[in-house]
Amino acid sequence: MDKERQSYICGAGAVLLWSTVASVFKISLRHSAVLPLLLSACLVSTLFFFGLLLFQYKLSLLKTCSGRELLRSALLGFLNPFLYYIVLFKAYTLLPAQEALTLNFVWPIMLVLLSVPLLGQKIRPKSIAAILMSFFGVFVIATRGNILAFRFTNPAGVLLAVGSSVIWALFWIYNLKDNRDETTKLFLNFAFGSLFLCAATILSSQGVVLNRKAYAGAVYIGLFEMGVTFFLWMRALRLSRTTAFVANLIYLAPFLSIVCIHFVVGEPILLSTMVGLVLIVTGIVLQKL
Repeated sequence: MDKERQSYICGAGAVLLWSTVASVFKISLRHSAVLPLLLSACLVSTLFFFGLLLFQYKLSLLKTCSGRELLRSALLGFLNPFLYYIVLFKAYTLLPAQEALTLNFVWPIMLVLLSVPLLGQKIRPKSIAAILMSFFGVFVIATRGNILAFRFTNPAGVLLAVGSSVIWALFWIYNLKDNRDETTKLFLNFAFGSLFLCAATILSSQGVVLNRKAYAGAVYIGLFEMGVTFFLWMRALRLSRTTAFVANLIYLAPFLSIVCIHFVVGEPILLSTMVGLVLIVTGIVLQKL
């Protein structure tokens, strides 16, 4: 099998797996509080990336990390998985899964906006129009189509879901400045994130004992939201001769996720969600063009 076909298979596999995790988030959070579920999932991811380092003969790279690089990993681990997933999971407890998922998907727009002050990039007028289109999609979802009333159905949930996209964008901007091996960085991020989550869980007195359904969800999230999918996605981009086609597969994920949420979680698909998602994705694509 040639590298290009392998790239498409890995990319499609990552997108399909990512399309299932929103449903697992919603179901798992019915059986567990945010912190113990997230801690268990992060521990699974940390073990996965440690095994990947072992398999790739890269454990020695951990010894070469300087104190400054470890501090960077700790800061990135605080952003993701610690802060990002706490905010995102809380949004899932307040909003229907389809709305939390779709509002979180504005992170490419947040990435562009934050690149202006943090990376010194400039936004052209056409890009501003595309960004406004995406934010109008957010407004449609947040008001569930009742845009003239200008009243959000759940302001706290909307703020958390959109806020999680800001945290994700910040994480990737700072991650771009770190030239270390990707697997090493991910292992350290999740290791530090697990430490932060362990401390937060103990301080919150929420406990770490989960029932079987919550544990199953934590394992699934740890592997297929935070672990295997990152590996498949990185491999797809590395094997592809042109990354544009593979990268564009990610736009299928929210649409597939909504279908999965409908059949697995049982949420009716809201017209406002679909209209808002189309506006958000269209704005992202136009901005890229």
